[in-house]
Amino acid sequence: MTTTGTVRYGAAAKAAAGTAEEPYAAATLAEALAAARERHAANPEFARVLLRCSFLVDGDPVGSRDHAAVRLAEGGTVEVLPPFAGG
Repeated sequence: MTTTGTVRYGAAAKAAAGTAEEPYAAATLAEALAAARERHAANPEFARVLLRCSFLVDGDPVGSRDHAAVRLAEGGTVEVLPPFAGG
């Protein structure tokens, strides 16, 4: 079942996407990220940045879980967090 929500980009992901956030329509994190890659296909840096990112889904870290197994909730939020230095 496809759900809708918001993808929020931080730091380098925001710069590569050219926006701080955008909507998703997907059932899983993998589907949402694939759609985002397609939307930003004109900027290859976006896909490269995503490879280094970590993700939070509704505030919960995804960690090493398979993105295809991470279900998205209606009205949910996916946060895309590039690595950063500092504490």
